[in-house]
Amino acid sequence: MQEASVARSESLDLARLARDIKSWGAELGFQQMGISDCELGEAEARLLDWLGRGFHGEMDYMARHGVKRTRPADLVPGTLRVIAARMNYSPPNARDSDEVMKDGSRAFISRYALGRDYHKLVRSRMQKLADRITAEYGEFRYRVFTDSAPVTEVEIARKAGLGWRGKHTLLLNREAGSYYFLGEIYTDLPLPVDKTQHDHCGTCQKCIDVCPTQAILGPYRLDARRCISYLTIEHRGGIPQELRPLMGNRVYGCDDCQLICPWNKFASPSGEPDFAVRNGLDDVTLVELFGWSENEFHERLAGSAIHRIGYERWLRNLAVGLGNAPSSDAVIAALKARAAHSSELVREHVTWALERHGVKVEG
Repeated sequence: MQEASVARSESLDLARLARDIKSWGAELGFQQMGISDCELGEAEARLLDWLGRGFHGEMDYMARHGVKRTRPADLVPGTLRVIAARMNYSPPNARDSDEVMKDGSRAFISRYALGRDYHKLVRSRMQKLADRITAEYGEFRYRVFTDSAPVTEVEIARKAGLGWRGKHTLLLNREAGSYYFLGEIYTDLPLPVDKTQHDHCGTCQKCIDVCPTQAILGPYRLDARRCISYLTIEHRGGIPQELRPLMGNRVYGCDDCQLICPWNKFASPSGEPDFAVRNGLDDVTLVELFGWSENEFHERLAGSAIHRIGYERWLRNLAVGLGNAPSSDAVIAALKARAAHSSELVREHVTWALERHGVKVEG
């Protein structure tokens, strides 16, 4: 099988194939494509150091998969190259993020989650690209990923020339900032690799300074245990009390380090209908969302990335937001209505929120 694969590769015009892949990717709605090799030793050293410091928190899968993230051939035997892609997600016509965060009565939701869940869409497009390669050039070994397996996406995208790693650890691009999703195809095709981009952060550290919980400890050093995105999405238990007041009205994810980044002035809105705002989530009050029943949660957020955290954690996050909101009769009434909720996790956060408004919960 391996010998047949090598013989097949030698008969291909690999430079032409690489050009075709990028052209077909553009036709499928990707803003940029690149090709990386599998030499990720430097990234592996950083990953092991990060895990060793416990910065991954409850994300046990990060430690469980370990170096599979940085050794593509361990995950998909025979992998020689990774085809990387990025797709813009910034929803057009969404209310200005800074305006929403400044209004403590409203809920801020990370802009990537305002529309439909990106996993299926991006993965489907990557699969279509793989199908096109097969149709035009013949069968090849591959596997498609989109934030769905132990893949070091940012490092692969960096090596594929899609950008550089910013000090907040996200991928940055001079023409597009950081508002985009990433996808990958692991392949046995020995395609020509692209040149990496130079780092263009310079001495800027606005992303470090702006982090509400000081989760970015220094350039390229993120303690996920303090990160609002981790706390509102990955973390399953109670949110540490000392961090709750710092979260403000951020109830699903946090975009502060991206909003402050000078490179995002070049970001372009997405043209994908699936990424458009749904359910008015770009500009909605905390009280309204907290009033949703469990059925409403499932009905309205089906097909959304938010749905993945479940109703219990949704209420937990909103309770923190309401605890930080300007005090009002509506806020207190909304919290009191959940004070006897069946979930201990929800009750604990509601009690904390009410006490922030000077209301003592009996029992």
